[in-house]
Amino acid sequence: MNLVQPIRDKEVLKEMRQYFKEQSERNYLMFLLGIHTGLRISDILALKVKDVQGWEIFIKEKKTGKLREIKMTSELKRVARSYTQGKPRHEYLIKSREGKNKPISRSMAYKILNQAAEEFGLERIGTHSLRKTYGYHHYKKFNDIVTLQEALNHDEMNVTKRYIGIKQDELNKQQTKIDW
Repeated sequence: MNLVQPIRDKEVLKEMRQYFKEQSERNYLMFLLGIHTGLRISDILALKVKDVQGWEIFIKEKKTGKLREIKMTSELKRVARSYTQGKPRHEYLIKSREGKNKPISRSMAYKILNQAAEEFGLERIGTHSLRKTYGYHHYKKFNDIVTLQEALNHDEMNVTKRYIGIKQDELNKQQTKIDW
């Protein structure tokens, strides 16, 4: 069982946006890509400048091999446009400071997120928390598990519910009502 959790609290999410915005434009973009697209960190790290120049991101997912088209939110588009201005099309978006044109490693992405998690007193946060955060808030806003299941490329609805922590939320809610 994966114990990595989504960031459920919208206020904390807002504060984390600000934290990343002040810390590093690159890390801010990585954070927004995760919480606004639901992409896995391996797919985010593979993105290049050319991939975010339109309103849609077209990607072949590394894990599933499936093609995905994701329309960017206006916030994500604004940040991507600003960040990529003047950068070559073939440059990695989440570029490492080491080497010529390489993305940061998964472990570096994890460290970046964990530093922020520590700053906000969050536990069980990992790179997958970004994708889970997208899923959690998508479900809470639209209450449409079928569309979310498709967006996350899950085969079963129960997998999606368990993945974003909704199953656990439901269990916890019921548990608090036990009075026998």
